[in-house]
Amino acid sequence: RAVPYGPAAVAVLFTLAQLVLVVPGTGLGWDETVYVSQVSSHAPAAFFSAPRARGITYLAAPVAALTDAVPPLRVWLALLSGAGLFLALRVWRDLLPAAVLTLAGGLFAGLWVTLFYGPLVMPNLWVALAALFTTGCLLRAVRNPSSRWAPAGVCAGVALVALMRPSDALWLALPLGAALLLVRSWRRPLLLAALVAGGALGSAEWIAEAYSAYGGLAARLSRASEIQGHLAPYFSVDDHIRALGGRTLCRPCDVPWRNPGTGVWWFALPLLAGGGALAARRTRHRAEILLPALTGLVLALPYLFLVGYAAPRFLLPAYALLSLPVAHGLFRLVRWVREARPGLRPAAAALSVTVLGLHLGVQFTVLHSTVSSFRVNGERLDRMAAELGRQGVRPPCVVSGPDAVRIAFRAGCSSRQVGGHDGSITHAALRATAETRPVAVLVTNGADPPP
Repeated sequence: RAVPYGPAAVAVLFTLAQLVLVVPGTGLGWDETVYVSQVSSHAPAAFFSAPRARGITYLAAPVAALTDAVPPLRVWLALLSGAGLFLALRVWRDLLPAAVLTLAGGLFAGLWVTLFYGPLVMPNLWVALAALFTTGCLLRAVRNPSSRWAPAGVCAGVALVALMRPSDALWLALPLGAALLLVRSWRRPLLLAALVAGGALGSAEWIAEAYSAYGGLAARLSRASEIQGHLAPYFSVDDHIRALGGRTLCRPCDVPWRNPGTGVWWFALPLLAGGGALAARRTRHRAEILLPALTGLVLALPYLFLVGYAAPRFLLPAYALLSLPVAHGLFRLVRWVREARPGLRPAAAALSVTVLGLHLGVQFTVLHSTVSSFRVNGERLDRMAAELGRQGVRPPCVVSGPDAVRIAFRAGCSSRQVGGHDGSITHAALRATAETRPVAVLVTNGADPPP
């Protein structure tokens, strides 16, 4: 029998697992470097491309602005993500049983991708937690129309999603807004206004920057789509399956699926979530299960059928919301076995423990492999940055070429590219810069340096 403090225990274990398994020895990744450089005094800000939003930069700023050391930043985000998980589950306390919330939180927090991105300067986990929080606040608001803070929670949750990833805020608002319009007893103008206001507040900075730096919202959206491979109908389900083995980015995703065992849980997820939704149809928790199931499905759609590449982090919001119907369905199954087939209880318990153990074993194996590769790659870049320093490339300096963003930041230099999505300087301007400060041009595989 779950204790009332189960969700809090899950949040604490989630935080501790990050601190032990992910935080030690991990340097900044490529995207992280871009976000951190916007507020760090260690090096000039890296080029900030059109699709990016600054929400995660603001979250990292209290530590990143004070020190260029990575461990304090990792610890800060691990603690914040643990608190965020607790808050996202806490809002559901009066909507679903503590046992369901505990299992749902444990299933979500136990995924390798959730643990890996907990202490990283990346926005996707925060979108997931905010989406879970927002959906819970909306349900609390329709269940208790006199609540004052629930509509404010809806507004704040959508604002956080929009601040992190504006496009995700739109996909979150679609099913929630549709539910408010289609369910007669839920039709409250205040809640619709909260959804719209939250999206507007959270995306205001991104929209303002579109006009100040890109010539308008349409121009920025067009450039963002171009960088992301031109959003269009594309079946990327198989790409996401291949990425489950620990690929943080699969672009292009033309690699073989070497470890099918890493995808078993992924194939089971829609079946378990669908079973949980069906089991909730005639219960008092019907809305509390069907709405997150629908919202999670909608949040997954663009990444499965519109984006031409895969990254496991893209589906974190869907995983967070679908964990609720999965947990509900599993508990209904346990209750059925206990009441209708009491003789099967020992075998069912043994099977449950075995399956859960195998699942967690796969998740932690992939996590270990991913973190190890991440550390090795970071150490290689540290050595390259140190070698540049020994060769006289010291601040103020400029680095260009492959992996320039991460190497430049480590060396305290500015990163500039002469082409590609992050193009921000011409060959002539780069040569002119070399007349006044150290410039390093990186090449790969023995290629000749540019003219």
